Amino acid sequence: MKQSIFYYKYWTFITSFLLLLAACSKEDTNDGSPDVKPGSMTFASINTDSASGGSMLTVQGSGLGSIRSIIFDKNNAPAGFYSTLNTDKAILFRIPDTAAGGEQQIVLTNSVGKTLSIPFRVLAYPSVNSVSNYNFTEGSEITLTGLNLADVTSVTFTGTTTEIEIVSAESKNLVIKMPAANTINRAALNITNATGTITTTQEFVNIDNAYQIFTDAYGDGWSDNSWGDGGKISTEIFRTGTASVGKKYAKGNWHLINFVNWWPGLANDPAYKYLTVWVKGASQDYSLYITGDKTPGAFGDYIEDNRIDVPANVWSYFKIPLSTLKLWSQGSPLQQLAFRIQGPELQDETFYFDDLLLVK
Repeated sequence: MKQSIFYYKYWTFITSFLLLLAACSKEDTNDGSPDVKPGSMTFASINTDSASGGSMLTVQGSGLGSIRSIIFDKNNAPAGFYSTLNTDKAILFRIPDTAAGGEQQIVLTNSVGKTLSIPFRVLAYPSVNSVSNYNFTEGSEITLTGLNLADVTSVTFTGTTTEIEIVSAESKNLVIKMPAANTINRAALNITNATGTITTTQEFVNIDNAYQIFTDAYGDGWSDNSWGDGGKISTEIFRTGTASVGKKYAKGNWHLINFVNWWPGLANDPAYKYLTVWVKGASQDYSLYITGDKTPGAFGDYIEDNRIDVPANVWSYFKIPLSTLKLWSQGSPLQQLAFRIQGPELQDETFYFDDLLLVK
């Protein structure tokens, strides 16, 4: 009797173990997809026939329960999806940001290698996030960084038909060569690719049509009259062209770099709208204050509206409305234009200035 009970318990244990093992094996191989035997797929509908990267698509049909890959075939860009969200009748997925723009096929492949192709148009408008320079002269090359730039076919100044030469085009970088633009003071760009045309938020300044206080040298009538260690031209550190002007701000002296034009001075001209300048920062973040002999208060005052915050160790571009700076608040012409610091308190610091302009 005891032996019978022993064998009963033994086989009960073995049977339970085998059933558990089988259950675990099934669970381990189940990815959550619908339990549908793969076969031929049919297409019924898609929620839209064109959209941009990141948009959600819903494909409806039959035989869709065992999809294993989704590819946008123009550049073989894979689309991610969750098999647990799909059924035999529908599948949801997003257009990958890497999908090339234009007409193409969405190719769905199931677990036995059968495919379904759906015609689709990816909307991949060009975009520009940053630029190598905002200032140009004839022949200047500027690099635009963004997305969907490989298939750009045309670049023009906004509001004109003036074509800008495309030097090279890659997915995230577009290099253009600026033409002579005698009638353009500043303008955005219209950029066209296979999807369409966008207008950049960035504006580009024609140096030749700007009022030049300093470019590679001091402009006509301009010179240095800085406090302390004066502005020194550097041909080793510059942002545009071949030179910049550097100023060492001595520790604790609250100095300024001073651009002066004693005669005839800089008359107030309402046609000019902005002061622009490139500034290379020092060893840490600092604020500089723009001041002049005709700005509100006394020359050298710290006016918060005239403050620029300069990040450390990099070139930063500043485009400041002249209506904010009030350079001619106390009359015209202006004869002194300066950038003053509070401090520095820890050590001497050097800043570099390039392309100091007034722009229409």
